[in-house]
Amino acid sequence: MGVAKMGRFSLLSTNLSLLPQPNNNVNSKQHNHVVCCRQQRKPISWSVVCGLMLFGLGLISLLTGHMASDLEWYSQRLVHPTFYSRLDGSYRAPIDIWKSHYSKYYYGCSQRGRNFPSAVSERMSNGYLLIATSGGLNQQRTGITDAVVVAHILNATLVVPELDHHSFWKDDSDFINIFDVDWFISYLAKDVTIVRRVPDKFMRSMEKPPYTMRVPRKSDSEYYLDQVLPILLRRQVVQLTKFDYRLASNLDNELQKLRCRVNYHALRFTEPIQELGQRLVMRMQKMARRFIAVHLRFEPDMLAFSGCYFGGGEKERRELGEIRKRWTTLPDLSPDGERKRGKCPLTPHEVGLMLRALGFTNDTYLYVAKGEIYGGDETMQPLKDLFPNMYTKEMLAEEELVPFLPFSSRLAAIDYIVCDESDVFVTNNNGNMAKIIAGRRRYMGHKRTIRPNAKKLSPLFMGRHEMEWDTFARKVKASQKGFMGEPDEVRPGRGEFHEYPSSCICQRPLVDLELTTKAETRVNGSRRISS
Repeated sequence: MGVAKMGRFSLLSTNLSLLPQPNNNVNSKQHNHVVCCRQQRKPISWSVVCGLMLFGLGLISLLTGHMASDLEWYSQRLVHPTFYSRLDGSYRAPIDIWKSHYSKYYYGCSQRGRNFPSAVSERMSNGYLLIATSGGLNQQRTGITDAVVVAHILNATLVVPELDHHSFWKDDSDFINIFDVDWFISYLAKDVTIVRRVPDKFMRSMEKPPYTMRVPRKSDSEYYLDQVLPILLRRQVVQLTKFDYRLASNLDNELQKLRCRVNYHALRFTEPIQELGQRLVMRMQKMARRFIAVHLRFEPDMLAFSGCYFGGGEKERRELGEIRKRWTTLPDLSPDGERKRGKCPLTPHEVGLMLRALGFTNDTYLYVAKGEIYGGDETMQPLKDLFPNMYTKEMLAEEELVPFLPFSSRLAAIDYIVCDESDVFVTNNNGNMAKIIAGRRRYMGHKRTIRPNAKKLSPLFMGRHEMEWDTFARKVKASQKGFMGEPDEVRPGRGEFHEYPSSCICQRPLVDLELTTKAETRVNGSRRISS
């Protein structure tokens, strides 16, 4: 598929290079003479050129078995360059730090296509697929999402996935304790048949126990059809272990839409988790008209895994070094090298400085999603000095939180809800929770999502004492262009699909967009006249 897409983009680039370029030098007689001569030729409109291009690409797609839908985004801008220039990086009004001006032009779309195969019944399926997920809540969420897609690819009956009880987080919660299992099964009934367990009668009739295997990371559909399906047909029950990111990011559009139906609709938290999460959202909204949620991810395990140094001296090096030994396959890293590459999470203080530089004032309300912060209150105090109105789930729900305290995944689910409902979400690394929530917020209307451009910000933080605040703020704003959650940051093929679900984000019809733009222009014009 990658080769086919490369060919399509090469064809697009070649055609663009052949298009005539405008010449604005109309003062010379020589130019007028050339123009007169050229007028004898009938000009070719943009619509005809793009139509021919898309026809050719469609023909190639039919011959190669691939869809050319990724090019719709580009062809629209070729046909209507003036209008769409307002939506991409070539034109940008002063940014609203709370909300994108352009989010109204897009919406989440994940409906099943008319030709998408329906689920096969349990009796007619190719067998039962057992899934053992891996990692924390959001890593497991990606595994569950991909498990449904793999079951559809294999025409298998999916057994409700088993959650990881043995990872770093040591949470013994089952699927039914975190997600609404009945809703999960019923919502996806048209796509995949899902059961709670393999029938006992069927298990007793098996001559051998279920076949267990681990597929390579980011395997494509063909791998599952070539390597897993024959075993499933022979053994009837197959278990896939350590199932996290075991399916390729780039898939057929209809399979990508199935991913979105699972992730953004079918995976609904249980009622106790959902209710408490919504109560915390309402308490934040009662205190402030709008608020920021920050996922700090500054826990000891994250810092040790990153291989970075955060200024804590020999004590920090010793403590994080011991934690890092848990991962025997991690290579030795240069802390300075990792920071220059933008791989180090920001400290809480640096997160606060970035937000203030972007324009958030010190009376802004912050909800901080966090676990055990390395360095404790001492590490958090600089952020609180910059934003005194700072709250956590522990501060907002003391007694109500007690039943959830022994379960890290359920606590993470509460943070997930508040972060998803916030007006602005700020990630501090590119981990699983950051990707999952960023993708969901894009799908749900491009709610403002800020990811620090650590590669450009790190030298600014190191040299901030040598420049005036206004200079520092201006450079931070420049560094964050393209990292503010604007719709034009979503490009076909960019990053992990869970973070950039481009197949599931549609543009509103062009007629509606132009009418909306004209109406806004009239309103703004009347305001200027009245003022």
